[in-house]
Amino acid sequence: MEKIGKKGSIWKTPISLEMISKRGENTLMTHLGIEFTDIGEDYLIARMPVDHRTCQPLGIMHGGASCVLAETVGSFAGNFAVDQNTHYCVGLDINTNHIRSIQEGYVYGTAKPYHLGRSTQVWSIEIRDKENRLISINRLTLSVLAR
Repeated sequence: MEKIGKKGSIWKTPISLEMISKRGENTLMTHLGIEFTDIGEDYLIARMPVDHRTCQPLGIMHGGASCVLAETVGSFAGNFAVDQNTHYCVGLDINTNHIRSIQEGYVYGTAKPYHLGRSTQVWSIEIRDKENRLISINRLTLSVLAR
């Protein structure tokens, strides 16, 4: 299902789970098993497995893996919240606070905008486990650039 321009929607470029999956092929997203699972009028959700690819030597999810999931879902959201014919977004800053550790299963990152400006965007990405327990909170700032 493609979403664009509905009243209340933040998406300025057509977006679908199939489009995002295609765009993420052969990237770090593929290597870590990140998959997009849901698109709403003002949010985007992706999941990532907690396994040998995303854990640190103590057997818990690596903090950097949280950052990768947050930047992935936030950057994809940001790029679909602009007209990709004229603009694109790149990461400027990310801040992550680790709240709870996790050893296995999946984590789910939900990106929602705080600010969608002409030159910057600021996104909130909450990462939660399957029981909806908060794993980390992330703030991603994107620079909006002209093509």
